[in-house]
Amino acid sequence: MLSRICLLIVAVFLVAFFSDARAQQRYTLEGLIEPSQTVKIASQVEGILSEILVERGEVVKKDQVIAKLDSKIQKAAMDLAQAKVEFSKRKVQRNEELYQKELVSIHDKDEMETELKVLELQLRQAEEEMDVRTIHSSVDGVVVERLLSPGERVGNDPIIKIACVDPLYVEVVAPAEKFGSIALGAKAEVALETPRQARYYARVIVVDKVIDAASGTFGVRLLLNNPDYKLPSGLKCKVTF
Repeated sequence: MLSRICLLIVAVFLVAFFSDARAQQRYTLEGLIEPSQTVKIASQVEGILSEILVERGEVVKKDQVIAKLDSKIQKAAMDLAQAKVEFSKRKVQRNEELYQKELVSIHDKDEMETELKVLELQLRQAEEEMDVRTIHSSVDGVVVERLLSPGERVGNDPIIKIACVDPLYVEVVAPAEKFGSIALGAKAEVALETPRQARYYARVIVVDKVIDAASGTFGVRLLLNNPDYKLPSGLKCKVTF
């Protein structure tokens, strides 16, 4: 009987010891959830903003058209270049028959074909000038802010601000004594400070190699997947390593 009691005491002691050891290995730090990227979309050329096709809070995809500049002059120039190309093609075709009958010299034939090539290049240039007046999103994300309105002149200033929220970054400031205990690729539990107290898992992707002397801290960044855009950025959280 006495031996069983002794064994029970030892077992309780061992459980308490290892539980305490595991608790010492786990520690929790404050964190902040931020967009993985914030982009301010601008125009390649100057002009008057004719329309913005997205609203604040709207999800956009990469290469989606989000705004347009007034392009009446460019459209007219493109139509004119197109008309010149079509006329030159008919001219080359007609004179090909004359050349076969030796009624047109090789020099005149070459001159007309070269003229067609030049006009085709001018048409391509006009199409490019038209295309750059249509503004596309460079990333997948959420519209944070419309910085200009239709009718305003577009110069070097950005038009729309877009935040990439999949994935999200979790930024943590860790004390210097934890340096070396957080490894790249390590997983951590992220607890959001919301009424639901939801918990997620993130992966360490950056560990600063320099400790800030003034505060005695270093930065850690974790990657948090957010494929359904359920999590907003800007939330405070607790990160348990």
